[in-house]
Amino acid sequence: MTTLVLEIEDSQPVEAHCDERQLHVRLADGRILSTPLWWYPRLAAASANARAEIELMPMGLHWPEVDEDISIASMLRGQKAPGAVAP
Repeated sequence: MTTLVLEIEDSQPVEAHCDERQLHVRLADGRILSTPLWWYPRLAAASANARAEIELMPMGLHWPEVDEDISIASMLRGQKAPGAVAP
C-alpha cells in the first residue's frame, strides 16, 4: 500500500484560480497543480464569479458561495468528487 505524506508548510496553497476547464493551484514550494473542473461537479456548475471567490486554507481550498472544499491531498491523489463524470 502506498501512503501519501505531505509536508504541510510546503503543500499550502498560495494562489488558486479556475478557468473554464481547469482548477489551478500554486503551492508554497512552487509546484503548480491543475485538475479538470469536471472532477468537482458543484464547482463546474457554479458561475465564473462564484468560482473566482476562493479562500485559501492551510490544507486546501474553500468556495463559500458554492459550499465546496477541496484538499490539496485529494488533488495530488487524483481523487474526484462522488458522481464526477467525464464530459
